[in-house]
Amino acid sequence: MLDKLNIVQQRYNEVSDLIIQPDIITDQKRYIKLNKEYKDLGHLIEKKKKYESLISNKEEAEEIIKIEDDKEMLEMANQELKDSNEKIKSIEEEIKFLLIPKDPDDSKNVVVELRAGTGGDEASIFAGDLFRMYTKYCEGRNWKVSLVDASPGTAGGYKEIIFEVSGNDEVYGLLKFESGVHRVQRVPQTETQGRVHTSAATVMVLPEAEEFDVEINMNDVRIDYFCSSGPGGQSVNTTYSAVRLTHTPTGIVAQCQDQKSQHKNKDKALKVLRSRLYELELNKKLEEDSLKRNSMVSSGDRSAKIRTYNYPQGRVTDHRIGLTLYDLQNIVNGDIQKIIDELKIVQNNELLKNSEEVF
Repeated sequence: MLDKLNIVQQRYNEVSDLIIQPDIITDQKRYIKLNKEYKDLGHLIEKKKKYESLISNKEEAEEIIKIEDDKEMLEMANQELKDSNEKIKSIEEEIKFLLIPKDPDDSKNVVVELRAGTGGDEASIFAGDLFRMYTKYCEGRNWKVSLVDASPGTAGGYKEIIFEVSGNDEVYGLLKFESGVHRVQRVPQTETQGRVHTSAATVMVLPEAEEFDVEINMNDVRIDYFCSSGPGGQSVNTTYSAVRLTHTPTGIVAQCQDQKSQHKNKDKALKVLRSRLYELELNKKLEEDSLKRNSMVSSGDRSAKIRTYNYPQGRVTDHRIGLTLYDLQNIVNGDIQKIIDELKIVQNNELLKNSEEVF
């Protein structure tokens, strides 16, 4: 364990020197990346100091037990040895999880795409409920939500809605667990017989790709301009401010009509296109990884049914880990952190189990 922590200490010292170099400070992207690594390694270094202190206490207690005859001193030394061993075991578990290689995408902002699935108007209403749930969750974490594109449902909600989420901490690292098919079981507003219907919506969470993650040749992109639809004042339906981008080699399409400025819409659509192309590469990697190991939590399969919201029973069930909570109202009002925390625990245990590191 100490050998691995010494390697971490060496890297921490290297990064500590690098982030004060003038050429690094002027290279903003590299500086941000190194600064994040410095903070992450800092957590491990703190644990290393505690671990070394506990090892020292343990060795000191063992030495006293070997040479001491005084009964009271022996009792104190034995108690110190017992306490140190318990704390060492606990901190070793913490360090194991901290040594698990982090997903480099976890710190990225995200593009979230919600689409109504089976269930007609009720599915669109449910997609709107999910959008509200995620908005509330993001507000609670002081993350910024920015609309990219939306296609309203005929009876409320959305047939499709795309939005960006940006924040200071691991936005993708938390929201990635929401990708998949979400089902709702309830009596629809349009139902006159009082029967419970099952509807569904698909959630896609894409890490927002930076320019250096995906290089797009603009010669491969067809740009179409059209009039925005929906509410928005005088500029709607009169100016060609909405933008649709089509990536010819892959056929991937991204559009934005949320902003009044054509330039801003193009920038947002380009972000979505870049993220979708990045996801394409990510999915290839996930498929390769899934051949090596089978993960309960993040299979990358967007068609996988992951969660059911049952209104008559006030129940939410996450099918990936068999977690059932009878707290539906709070959850649909944005209190999804407890579900994400459970999923993270399971994923960390899987990563630890599949890790080639031998602790």
